[in-house]
Amino acid sequence: MSTIPQTSPVSAASIAGSDLLTALRQDDFAFIEPRLGECRLRAGEIIYQPGDNVDYCYFPTGGAMCSYFVEMEDGTAVETILVGREGALGGIVSHGSLPAYARANVLHEGVFLRIATRDIEAAKERSPAVAHLFARYADCVMAQVFQSIACNAVHTIEQRAAKWLSAAVDRIGRNDVTMTQEQLASMMGIGRSYASRVLQRFKRDGMVRTRRGGIEVLDREGLKARACACNDQVEGHFRRVLGDVYPKEG
Repeated sequence: MSTIPQTSPVSAASIAGSDLLTALRQDDFAFIEPRLGECRLRAGEIIYQPGDNVDYCYFPTGGAMCSYFVEMEDGTAVETILVGREGALGGIVSHGSLPAYARANVLHEGVFLRIATRDIEAAKERSPAVAHLFARYADCVMAQVFQSIACNAVHTIEQRAAKWLSAAVDRIGRNDVTMTQEQLASMMGIGRSYASRVLQRFKRDGMVRTRRGGIEVLDREGLKARACACNDQVEGHFRRVLGDVYPKEG
C-alpha cells in the first residue's frame, strides 16, 4: 500500500500551477477548491500500487511529474505515460474507489494538489463543466496510451529516448532531469546497454550531459530533432480537446 501524505491549505500559486484545473472558470472551480489540499511529494514516492483503492486524485503542479508503470512478470517496470501539470492521477472518470491497475511513481518532486474521489464525484454531479473537463482529459489520456503503443512498435530506441527526455524537460520547465541510465532503460523497456549507447551518442553530439542520478539536456532543439513526432501529436490533441471545455459563444 502507498502512504497517504498529509496536506496543507492550497496556495494561489499551486492552483495556478495546474493547467488542467485552470481550464475551469472560477464558478465551476468553486465546486472543487474548498476540498483541495496540497502536499509535496519526493522523487521515487509511490502514489498508487496495483490493487490499491484510488481514494484520492492528485494534480501535479509546476515542475512536478509522475509516470504510470506496468510491472511485467519478470519484475521489469515499463513506463506507459507521463503526467505533469497538464493532467491528473486517479479518480477522474471512474465512479468510486476502484483499484489501481498500474503503479504511479513520482519522477520529479514538487507540489501536488489532492482531493478525495468522493469529492470529485460530487463536483461532477453539481457542475456539468467539471464532468466535461475530466471526461475530455480521459480522452487525452487514451490518446497518450494509443500513441505510446504505436511509438514503441515502430520508432527506434534513439527516437524514443529523445522523445521521452524532450517531454520531461517540457513538463518540468528546466533542463535537469532526475533519472539514472538504469531508470531510463527500465522505463523504456530496454536493456541498460542500449540506453547507455544512446546517451553516449547524445553526449558526443553535445545534446546531453550525465551526472550521478541525473541527465542534463544541453540542446533542446537538437534533441527534439532526433525525436519522433509523437509528443507533438499528443500535445496537439490536448490543445484541441481541452481547449473546448466551454461552448463557443455567439
